[in-house]
Formats: sequence, C-alpha cells, structure tokens
Amino acid sequence: MNKTLAFILCLVIVTLQAQQTEKEKIDQVLDSWHQAAANAHFQDYFDKMAAGAVFIGTDASEHWDKEAFMTFSKPYFDRGNAWAFTPLQRHVYFGGTGEVAWFDELLDTWMQLCRGSGVMVKEDGVWKIAHYVLSLTIPNETVDGAIELKKERDSIFRRSLLLKQPN
Repeated sequence: MNKTLAFILCLVIVTLQAQQTEKEKIDQVLDSWHQAAANAHFQDYFDKMAAGAVFIGTDASEHWDKEAFMTFSKPYFDRGNAWAFTPLQRHVYFGGTGEVAWFDELLDTWMQLCRGSGVMVKEDGVWKIAHYVLSLTIPNETVDGAIELKKERDSIFRRSLLLKQPN
C-alpha cells in the first residue's frame, strides 16, 4: 500500500474515532441531564447547561434563559420529582471545528412522544447544552384536531405578540 494512502487512511480512522468519542460524551451529558431531572437533582441538571443557555418548552410562551428556567423549574425539583424523559432515539451532528454540535432526540415522556432538539457547545473541554427545544409530536393524520384544540389560545397569544411589536 502506498505510504500516503496508508497515512490518509489512518488519519480518517483517528478522526472518526475522535468523533465517536465526542458523540459518546454528548450522549452521556444528555442522558445524565434527563436523569438529573427524573431524580430531581436541580444543581446537576442546571450544571449541564451553558451559562447563557436557552430552554424552549412546548407552550408558545415558554422561552426561557437559564436563570428564568431555573426559577420556573425550582418548585418541580423541590417537590422531589421534576420530569422524566427517556430518550428512544438520538442523532448528533458536529460543526467543522468540533466545538459545536447539534442534536435531535425522540423522547418517551408523560406527554407521550416528544421531540427534543438543541445545540451543545464545548466549554473548557466539557460539552454543555446551549439551546434546547422541547416539542410535542403530532401524527400527521391527527394534526387537524390538534390545530382546532389550540386555535383559540394561539390566536390570543399571537395578538399579544403583535401588540408588543414597535410601530
């Protein structure tokens, strides 16, 4: 085998192994983040989020920075059971430098199946959740019913947003 080709092959293998290792690290952070919520470990849960993290919930009004999400979540953690989300499937993707990753996951929750997606950043060599979006999954054949259920509340919320916009 040509030495150059062998070198390139080794480089590709090492790179793929490094990405697998980083994916495993991200999986571990996300799995332990979900476990911290299930066990109501407040500090452990929020330590896995970056300082400027954002959490977007299933309600249209739920767009929190980390501090606001901590305030909202504290009573749930204090009562001893926050929420339990079990990942069923996860996909992880990496940016060019390997310092940013994004993911999506299918979750088993008390709301049935949900989708979580987000962005992770490496801070001092440790993966942290910088942005997380939780959404309900709605089967295509039942979406009309879901739209009807939320139509009135969405209309009210939409109007409140339009009233807040500057002219």
